[in-house]
Amino acid sequence: MSDHAPLALRPELSALAPYNSGLTLAEVAARPGVTRIAKLGSNENPYGAAPGVTAAVAAAASQLHLYPDPSGHDLCAAVAALASVTPDQVVLGDGSEDLLNVLARALLRPGDRVITLYPSFPLHEDYALMMGAEVERIDLTPEGEIDLSALLAAVARPARLILLSNPMNPAGLWLDPAALDHLMEAQHPETLLCIDEAYVEYSDPARYVSALERMAGHDKPLLVLRTFSKAWGLAALRIGYGVTNDTELRRGLDLVRTPFNANHLAQVAALAALEDPGTMAAAAARIVAERDRVAEALRDAGLRVLPSMGNFLFFDAGQPSVDLAEALLDHGVIVKPWKQPGYESWVRVSIGLPAENDQFLQALAAARG
Repeated sequence: MSDHAPLALRPELSALAPYNSGLTLAEVAARPGVTRIAKLGSNENPYGAAPGVTAAVAAAASQLHLYPDPSGHDLCAAVAALASVTPDQVVLGDGSEDLLNVLARALLRPGDRVITLYPSFPLHEDYALMMGAEVERIDLTPEGEIDLSALLAAVARPARLILLSNPMNPAGLWLDPAALDHLMEAQHPETLLCIDEAYVEYSDPARYVSALERMAGHDKPLLVLRTFSKAWGLAALRIGYGVTNDTELRRGLDLVRTPFNANHLAQVAALAALEDPGTMAAAAARIVAERDRVAEALRDAGLRVLPSMGNFLFFDAGQPSVDLAEALLDHGVIVKPWKQPGYESWVRVSIGLPAENDQFLQALAAARG
């Protein structure tokens, strides 16, 4: 680095902190005494992608010298069929996180009001702050539930964007069908409602409904985001998509996104994954069963655990979460300590293979003494 005066960055960046991406396997393996690792900090699918995905990616490797289809024609068509929409309603991204960034740059202006549930996926707030928007958080109730009354009151007033995950990340909570309907009815007509459904595949259809099922009859701007990184097992390839009912928003997202933001191998892998939904569904069912088992074990240990429809649990460790996460690393267990104000004692732990979950529970007991 040179010793010249530092370059002045945009003032909005002062409100941001680097995203906590978690530790790698190699970093944890280098710790003394660690012989096996349970990577439970990033909400990945421990069962991996369907077998046909690996074969499809290998076959596509001969085209690495070519740019991908910038429109993602085949994948958009497959997603449209899955979502019961038209292909021109679909936009692809380098993971759904990329589309959050694209959305913020296409929509938000300094001073715009953005409403989100809290605790939140940090990038829901960070990209809004990056554009100079003002984020209004709707915190959980003292009982640890979504404060629907506060949310409905907030969205009834004009805002530029309502952005929330359903199921919530990190809390795992969700808007039930009635609550989602109330939210969509209360949405101001000048406001975009964006619902991030990254964990939809782990939800219970008896208690949850996707916003995609309400899109056809919704007369206000709606964007639903989904990803292949979680239940579909394609985290390494970074591929996600959005579906919208707003033609102008779709045009704006296309103008802002980079031309090749969904790479060729990712498109091929996602298409192959969609051809084998049974593999994904079977893995999701195993993870849900393990989620319930681990939640019961945590509660039996006297810890407060929120209900979850994700592939993770959010629990109050009763101590600084950063300290607990550090202690668990000595046992080869990676979790995500939450650092947002008011939740510094809370931990998000992903659900892994049964042996990994047992390793976590044993390490937690040892770390708590």
